Amino acid sequence: MRGRIVLVTGATGGIGEATARALAYKGATVIGVGRNADKCSKVSASLQQATGNPAVEFLVADLSIQAQVRQLAETIQERYPRLDVLVNNAGGFFFRREVSADGIEMTFALDHLSYFLLTNLLVRLLESSPAARVVNVSSDAHRGGEMAFTDLEFQRGYNGWKAYAQSKLANVLFTYELARHLDEKGVTVNALHPGFVATRFGYNNGWLVRAGIWLSQRLAGRTPEQGAETSIFLASSPEVRGITGKYFVDKRAIPSSPASYDVEAARQLWQVSEALTRINPA
Repeated sequence: MRGRIVLVTGATGGIGEATARALAYKGATVIGVGRNADKCSKVSASLQQATGNPAVEFLVADLSIQAQVRQLAETIQERYPRLDVLVNNAGGFFFRREVSADGIEMTFALDHLSYFLLTNLLVRLLESSPAARVVNVSSDAHRGGEMAFTDLEFQRGYNGWKAYAQSKLANVLFTYELARHLDEKGVTVNALHPGFVATRFGYNNGWLVRAGIWLSQRLAGRTPEQGAETSIFLASSPEVRGITGKYFVDKRAIPSSPASYDVEAARQLWQVSEALTRINPA
């Protein structure tokens, strides 16, 4: 990975941090993104020291806020001539309905629209690389999701699990549609399921939800390093060079849900996402 420029979102903890660390070990120039400035500073210094790689930089952005996503993209465009790998990893689970600073339901805003907006803003940098890769962290939770186009933001009868499953299905639909958009442009796009990983994911909710997540993770959760293995594989392995529009679990391409192959739904999601982010297509 020496000479390769990599961006990893949600990189101050969990799977994202493990991904950034592994790619820094491989010699990549790593740009991490987190929403807390203090954590960004500490993790950046920690990764530089642990890997012996000084080419690690962290940028601060709350990716649920579109203005901050745009500022992040501008900063990257100013500092780097190209982008070889984009790992869209940041996400969250919200047991109770919340809205972002842009007035959009938080799960959809953070878990899907941040992927859509950031990738589209950086697509020219990706196309400037001879063999760029986009890696979208989804989840097998997408298998229980459906796109509720009449009420994508769950304004009527919010359910945290349904909102999360829908956002993960959106990740896969976006992956396949983006792969079609970027066909023959030298950019591959793949999605993955990291497994059930023991991190602080979901700890933003009340104590009862936190306790349930904590217990489940201790009983069955993978380590962040194990959860990051497929992200690292898709970002760096020569085995997947040229492979695009696939869904990976444990470093193997497998079929995603039947709903994820609905081309019309993918196109509709793209159009809705364009409207909500006020961006032109890639």
